[in-house]
Amino acid sequence: MNLSVSAIERARERFDESVVRETPVETSRSLEAKTGAEIRLKMEHLQRTGSFKTRGAYTKLSRIVESGPDVSRVVAASAGNHAQGVALAATELGLSSTVVMPWSAPQTKIDATAAYGADVELHGDDFGAAMEYAQTLVDEDSVFVHAYDDPAIVAGQGTVGLEIVEQVPDVDTIVVPVGGGGLISGIATVISERKPDTRIVGVQAAGAATLPQSLQKGEPVSCDKTRTIADGIATGSLSQITYERIERSVDDVVTVTDTQIADSVLFTLERTKQMIEGASATTIAALRSDRLDVRDELVVPVLSGGNLSMTDLQTVLTHGLTARKQLVRFRVRIVDEPGRLERLSALIADHNANVRNVRHERSVEDLDVGEAYLHFRVETSGTEQTERIVAAIQDAGFPVTRVN
Repeated sequence: MNLSVSAIERARERFDESVVRETPVETSRSLEAKTGAEIRLKMEHLQRTGSFKTRGAYTKLSRIVESGPDVSRVVAASAGNHAQGVALAATELGLSSTVVMPWSAPQTKIDATAAYGADVELHGDDFGAAMEYAQTLVDEDSVFVHAYDDPAIVAGQGTVGLEIVEQVPDVDTIVVPVGGGGLISGIATVISERKPDTRIVGVQAAGAATLPQSLQKGEPVSCDKTRTIADGIATGSLSQITYERIERSVDDVVTVTDTQIADSVLFTLERTKQMIEGASATTIAALRSDRLDVRDELVVPVLSGGNLSMTDLQTVLTHGLTARKQLVRFRVRIVDEPGRLERLSALIADHNANVRNVRHERSVEDLDVGEAYLHFRVETSGTEQTERIVAAIQDAGFPVTRVN
């Protein structure tokens, strides 16, 4: 099939509301205050599988079912969100499904994929290895469903663009996370025809940023290893289909760091009461950074998914709070005798900070006989409280060092 607005409209006509829903848009006063723009969050994390991926999967699989009885099973590879979309769509359409996920995939995404009806196999260290293995499982009764290198998949994802145009007709800028490029390609297809003056901005995690290099080289560039907390967009590659659409229709590309992503997950949780995964948070991170000027514009950041496991949330919380100087580590040099730990703990408590943990260290060459280091991990309200605690420890006669 050709990728066009009419193809995207036909994809939407296929949707079963029990599988794919029209997601709402919501305002964010906190983000508006930060950016000076009007913000309309596109809440794709509220899909049944927690991600936009169900749109493309259902579009592709419904076409397979229509083509006849020759295919009874679909095979896919995914770090999680495409996996769940394929599993749900296959089950609803009466197909069996086998999904290969990398060993590093979050357990919650593995469990959810299986719960939607897929046979899950774990293989490889990353998405690329999982996909290579998955393709070997295809036989005469099955078909491989690629996460983004397929016009039908991209058409399904493009229905997000149709909804944005209808829900926010005066939109100036749309900000979209980019992994393999299926979502932004589908949205760009709609916008280039329906709203050609609207700016489209793609955002990638710095640890998986293949798009800037691809645009510079003039063809898709892959990276062997990706490293980012935004696992949903850690594909390490684009396809020719998505690259060509991005090159033609996407206006700007921004990269954000894992620290910015983690802090934006926390920001969104605190200010909008929405829990989103790292891929979604890249759009918020881009808007909160100094890389993207949207002042006085009407902006739609796409929140592409909300499948954040509790383990990942803990990692994000730790990273984000550390970046905000709300989770700090002190190293205090003491004479190793009774009462020192109690005194230091009391100093910290006097400033209404909470000690998470503490440990002694005695086997260090620069310590004199009878001395030790106390390592405190402390929760504070931020930089000012941290500085007051450090000053109080120093005033009490203890040499202290901030470790982070």
